[in-house]
Amino acid sequence: MANTPPKDTDKRLETAVDPVEIAMALAPVLAERAARSDEGDLFVAENYDLLKRSGLVEAGVPRELGGGGAEVRQLAEMLRVMAHACSSTALAFSMHTHQVAIPAWRWRYQQVAAVEPLLRRVAGEKLILLSSGGSDWIGGSGKATKVEGGYRITARKVFTSGAAAGDLLMTGAVVETAEGPDAVVHFAAPMTAPEVSVVETWRALGMRGTGSNDVVIDNLFVPDAGISLTRRAGEWHPLFQIIATTAFPLIYAVYLGVAESARDIALETARKRHPSATVLDLAGRMETSLRAAQMAHRWMVETVERNTPSPESVNEIMIGRSLVAKHAIAAVELAMELAGGSAFYRSLGLERRFRDIQGARYHPLQPGAQAQYAGAMALGHSVANIF
Repeated sequence: MANTPPKDTDKRLETAVDPVEIAMALAPVLAERAARSDEGDLFVAENYDLLKRSGLVEAGVPRELGGGGAEVRQLAEMLRVMAHACSSTALAFSMHTHQVAIPAWRWRYQQVAAVEPLLRRVAGEKLILLSSGGSDWIGGSGKATKVEGGYRITARKVFTSGAAAGDLLMTGAVVETAEGPDAVVHFAAPMTAPEVSVVETWRALGMRGTGSNDVVIDNLFVPDAGISLTRRAGEWHPLFQIIATTAFPLIYAVYLGVAESARDIALETARKRHPSATVLDLAGRMETSLRAAQMAHRWMVETVERNTPSPESVNEIMIGRSLVAKHAIAAVELAMELAGGSAFYRSLGLERRFRDIQGARYHPLQPGAQAQYAGAMALGHSVANIF
């Protein structure tokens, strides 16, 4: 049976004026539902209804285009707060949030008029945008065949968080060429098209409520006018510098929130015990790891606020991404130890957060590629093909 939001939630939403306040108002309902969606491998569909009603779907759209006008710092804080209550809702929604933040940045700071219709639709129709970045990234995936007037697309996009709630899948496919490097064409695939389907594959260790199922595209026609970008496969493009710089402070705000909530649970539990040397040591190391994650994430936000996407900004963001992941995971592991045997029980909530934080390992750039990128930058070598 669905949980009905308490009436005081609606009252708090009426007075909330920014996305962080709205997230705080929604948090009690999200927290109440979190365990149920996790234990049943259930997509957090009810929470998406709340996000639409609350105005968070259009929060990152510029005010001039009908949205809330929030920039990355506010949006990251919104997701961090949301993650305290429900990791899965926050992570799935971070994928929509960054797909809105990227064209919003281009509209604000590069005066790219071509993104305006999409942003107006997000604000006016409350469209949910999906990301296939994890299964595409720089190399691209799927096949695009040139036909008269456009392309025929065949692809399978894995890890598509929030697939069941999505309206448009922001994705790409590879055009094989005989005479030179393959190309990637980028487009928005309508989720209601008969050639697009969701295959339920998402039975995972953690983030079980994200509904990160596969999206299958079977011979979808995309007209030439629907292609937003054509680039070389396997090579950084300036747009991907914008994507990487903008998206990852938002995604990793979620993992920071997971670590903070684990820390809060562990401290509440530990305060009931005698403050032995072991307890103090574990609490201190947990706090230190968490502070490192918080400082690294702050650096990521400050980097995106410089508004200078470049290989250098990507390097700083990805160093931050690795540091947030490393120290957030360590903080949750120490929280498990600090809480003692009670952490092993699902009812405490730490066990779920321990599983959810593991997702921080798997987003680009993963440790090997990130280290190579940073090393190449330090030594003055090309990073064009490191991803």
